[in-house]
Amino acid sequence: MDHQGFVPSPDWDNAENFDDKRAQPRVALLLRSAKLVGARGEFLCIVRDVSESGVKLRLFHPLVDVEDLWLEIATGERFSIAKIWEKEGEAGFRFVDAIDVERFIAEAGPHPKRPLRIELAYPAILSCAGSTFRATICDLSQQGAKIEAPQRLALGQSFRLESDILPEFDATVRWRREPFYGLVFRQRMSMSEFAEHVRQLQLSTSQD
Repeated sequence: MDHQGFVPSPDWDNAENFDDKRAQPRVALLLRSAKLVGARGEFLCIVRDVSESGVKLRLFHPLVDVEDLWLEIATGERFSIAKIWEKEGEAGFRFVDAIDVERFIAEAGPHPKRPLRIELAYPAILSCAGSTFRATICDLSQQGAKIEAPQRLALGQSFRLESDILPEFDATVRWRREPFYGLVFRQRMSMSEFAEHVRQLQLSTSQD
């Protein structure tokens, strides 16, 4: 099977106690961002290799929950997975149900591909022209957020978004469907920064 832009990766299952007797070829997915969804929230990862039955992921931190996990790709499609091994920032999983590898690689799904967003419900403060008011961060991406705010915001309005875990962001209102607003940040987080902030936010929320 020849996929342009992808190369074979023979070490997908190089971990102790992982007995892989499957014959299907594997395809290395180069830095394909995705997220793990479980009872403790949503966490960022990178898909490295995939077959009909399994996938290898690069992790940004050790897994905090391994029960009832789902892998969600950029189109919103989810796949039920079970962890087989985890070692030095990587982990191997099997798919609970066999997948269509071609569809997975093409990132075909129910929605157009878009930057990953992590769903949250985290308090924040908006400040503008000397006024401040409370808001809730509903989802977060590398360069923006969806918030819920009681005060009406204008399209194109700029302000500062603050919380007790995230850094301060200078943000502008890109869209509104009151009481929800879409923000774009002037500064973009790196993937590793994004992953660490998400981890802190999700663990803080799950402990409340």
